[in-house]
Amino acid sequence: MTAEIICVGTELLLGDIVNTNAQYLSRELAELGISVLHQHVIGDNPQRLRELVNQARSRSDLLVFSGGLGPTEDDLTKETVAEAFGDTLRFDEDEWEKIVAFFARTNRTPTSNNRKQAMVPVNGHKVINDHGTAPGAWFEDSQGHCAVLMPGVPREMKAMWTEQVRPALQRRQNCTIHSRTLRVLGGESSIASKVAPLFESSNPTAAIYCKTGESEIRVTAREATAEAAERACNEYLEKFRAILGDAAYDVDVPALEYTVVRVLREKGLHVATAESCTGGMVAERLTNVPGSSEVFGFGFVTYAEAAKQKLLGVDAALIAQYNVVSGPVAVAMAFGAARAAGAELAVGITGLAGPGGALPGKPVGTVYLAGADTRTNTGWLMRLTLGGYHDRGIIRTRAALYALDLMRRMALGLPVPDGMAVTPNTPSAQIDI
Repeated sequence: MTAEIICVGTELLLGDIVNTNAQYLSRELAELGISVLHQHVIGDNPQRLRELVNQARSRSDLLVFSGGLGPTEDDLTKETVAEAFGDTLRFDEDEWEKIVAFFARTNRTPTSNNRKQAMVPVNGHKVINDHGTAPGAWFEDSQGHCAVLMPGVPREMKAMWTEQVRPALQRRQNCTIHSRTLRVLGGESSIASKVAPLFESSNPTAAIYCKTGESEIRVTAREATAEAAERACNEYLEKFRAILGDAAYDVDVPALEYTVVRVLREKGLHVATAESCTGGMVAERLTNVPGSSEVFGFGFVTYAEAAKQKLLGVDAALIAQYNVVSGPVAVAMAFGAARAAGAELAVGITGLAGPGGALPGKPVGTVYLAGADTRTNTGWLMRLTLGGYHDRGIIRTRAALYALDLMRRMALGLPVPDGMAVTPNTPSAQIDI
């Protein structure tokens, strides 16, 4: 089945409202194995909407609308789509009673223009809205093309989709859909180039979504039973894992910190953080995860040189010789944090997030990331070059992501790509990279 998403509202075209509905619907349709061919945003203009509906209906099986179901004169989506699908509308007394009752609960009285919200399809059918005043609508023509109309208010639209529309589409698919999402560290283009043939399958299907410093790969399988769909989905995921290796860090998790906390708990480990340029972002991400207090007890934000010396025990002479933004200082921060917190693992981060502050041989975006493992008195040092992003926020976000991945790798005993093995006693001259 193919689909097009049509979001109606002049306020969307003017940029007064962010169009989150299209993003939500695209992901939901993908989970159902329905291919979205086009997304549209169109104003409250009946003629232009009529032209778009006729065009979209000629090439797609399903048209999914949000918006244009309000009571004002320019809310004409229902009337326009009904005409395009050869249908008409009738006044529904039951829906009008629901509207009146809804207003009464909020100490208001509906006006005459609210009556248009109680108009429902004659040949199609209404879609129940238990979270607002306007029912949705379902139209269908003789060739089997369908249109479903939902409110533009995101809360109402999502509820109607979940409770009414999605189950109806699943029944029409006559199959069971199962989806899983693989989280992978790295850029979209790099990842996609490695697994490109796997995106060509029609069942299971796979789609990649780019995030900052990582990507999601959503795999969706359609089978006759739930068990078969889940099995097919899992088997296809393993093909991605075989190619992507340990860069593919988890399945069906919101973010990397959830994986880190889970791994630390399973291993019985504790972690500490010593952050300069990231200003506590790593600690914040860890503590966003429920249960993180079991594995994380200390975080140090040592922005000033004096703080690094006082809280982490970084030698002032080390800073004077190599600069505060250096490999030796990052290593000293990591081991200092581990000692101060009594943690098995720790990370230390120092860098130049910009926009100013570049040093000779160290442009903006230079970040030193060190990891310490007190179990073996060993660690890792990485020099990250993130200045190409020209954005302080992105540099800091990516540095925090690298730090979380370093925690994961140390906890699991995985190799650290581009990392240099160090100890607290490694001569500083060797790690002045």
